[in-house]
Amino acid sequence: MKDSERKLVSELIKNSRRSERELAKAIGVSQPTIGRMLKKLAKVGAIREYTMIPDFRQLGYTLMAFTFVKLKSALRPEQVEKARQVARESLTEAPKELVFLERGIGLGYNGLLITFHQDYSHYKEFRKWLTEFDFLEISDLQGFIVNLDGTAHYRPLTFQTLAKHLLTLAENDGRTL
Repeated sequence: MKDSERKLVSELIKNSRRSERELAKAIGVSQPTIGRMLKKLAKVGAIREYTMIPDFRQLGYTLMAFTFVKLKSALRPEQVEKARQVARESLTEAPKELVFLERGIGLGYNGLLITFHQDYSHYKEFRKWLTEFDFLEISDLQGFIVNLDGTAHYRPLTFQTLAKHLLTLAENDGRTL
C-alpha cells in the first residue's frame, strides 16, 4: 500500500464522515486524487464499509461478550463446508447482536464470537442458540463479559490508536494494491 493510501485509510478510520476536500487537505493531495484512491481502495477491498462506533449503553446494551468456543474435534473438510453453508443461511436469522464470528486458535479454543446484549438473560439465550448447531459438537463455551454500565472504564472501543499505528507500518509491507 502506498504511503498516501495508508494515510487516507488512517484518516478515514479516525472519521469516515469527512469530505474528499477535507481528506485531501489532511494528507496533502488533490481532491480528485482522493476520489481515485477511494475507488481503488474500495475495488481491492481495503475499504469494506464506512461506519461509526456508537455508545452502546445509550442504545440499550449493558453487556459486551467475548464468547470462546471449543469443538470436541476439528472439523473434517466436508463439515467445514457444511458449517460455512449453515453460517451463511443461519446468520441471516442469527441474533442481531452478533458482530463478529471467526475461527482461530488460543487458550485451547478454536472460535470467537463478539456480541452485545441488553442483559444477562439475553446473553444466556444467545449461548443456547449456539449449542443448537449439533454438527459443531461444542465441548466448551466460555464467556468474558464486559459490563458496559460499570463505572470503571479503562479505554472504550475505538480505532484511534489503530489509525495512528497504521501510519507506522513500513511503506512496502509486502502487499500491493
